[in-house]
Amino acid sequence: MSDPTSLSPAQIRAAAGEHPKLRARDLADKIGVTEAQLVAARVGAGVTRIAAHPDRLIPAAETLGEVMALTRVDACVHEKVGAYGNYHSGDHAAMTLTEDIDLRIFPSHWVHAYAVEVETEQGLRRSLQVFDAAGDAVHKIHLRDGSDVDAWRAAVADLALENQAQVQDIEPRKPAEGAKSRPDKLDVLRAEWAKLTDTHQFLRLCSKLRMNRLGAYRIAGAPFVRQLDPSAADAALQAVQEAGIEVMIFVGNRGCIQIHTGPVHTLTPMGPWQNVMDPGFNLHLRRDKVAEIWAVEKPTQRGPAVSVEAFDAEGGLIFQIFGVGKEGRDQRPEWAGIVAGLGSVMEAAE
Repeated sequence: MSDPTSLSPAQIRAAAGEHPKLRARDLADKIGVTEAQLVAARVGAGVTRIAAHPDRLIPAAETLGEVMALTRVDACVHEKVGAYGNYHSGDHAAMTLTEDIDLRIFPSHWVHAYAVEVETEQGLRRSLQVFDAAGDAVHKIHLRDGSDVDAWRAAVADLALENQAQVQDIEPRKPAEGAKSRPDKLDVLRAEWAKLTDTHQFLRLCSKLRMNRLGAYRIAGAPFVRQLDPSAADAALQAVQEAGIEVMIFVGNRGCIQIHTGPVHTLTPMGPWQNVMDPGFNLHLRRDKVAEIWAVEKPTQRGPAVSVEAFDAEGGLIFQIFGVGKEGRDQRPEWAGIVAGLGSVMEAAE
């Protein structure tokens, strides 16, 4: 493992002190370190290194009561309030599934973790923060006013590592994958796509054909996909709000996917950001970072699964929105109607 920064922990702390208003991710970028290195520089002063594996960390989170779960990519932040529970372990993929906290967890990317206490203008804030091997944030758990502080102290004591160094070694970030297409496999892609019975089969199909999600979308064509104008990211959220329907909104990185199931009530745009500001659910989307957006339809045993999926300029997935298909509140037809009304790239150019 290597450390790309020449800054010592003391230098990192000093640089951070010059920019007290910046959020951690923006501050780390500004001073040329990773977010994990920024946090590690404060070990022993409100920060404790803890076990990162979800089999240890998530059961500890379950003792904390109501908290805020945060998962993000560069262009989108997904925040849910609730209590952790119903954890299912797995070597490749694990899961937390409650009414409010719905996560798909990939343990191999839960590499570094810290318990963080920091004084803010609103008072002392506590969180558990998980990072991947490159030092990028995977998942954060923020305590709230009603969280169990005694359980927090017990969890930190139980999870604390023997190594409490302030220097965080990291590995180089893996380059963005971009779009991987195989036009020579188009006929096979279309034929196999039409036979899908579950949305989870799609990525296995892409892997078998040595392409990825975006690469497949770029070549599949109708009736499977339709490329939308980037403004559709905002338009879709506005239409869901106006229709009053429930949807599923996915945001995920290499280590964690976080899902909101429910309505979108309050949209608050601010500069390039579109913000969902609802009790229990916040979403912060950088609209200017949406480079491509696709309407996608996949056949399943319960009917077509229709989604809107946004990508950044490097081909990274920003978010996915699906209609809710649970028994007793199937709002997929209304969602499909919203998607059908979103403008395509060709329409926007006319």
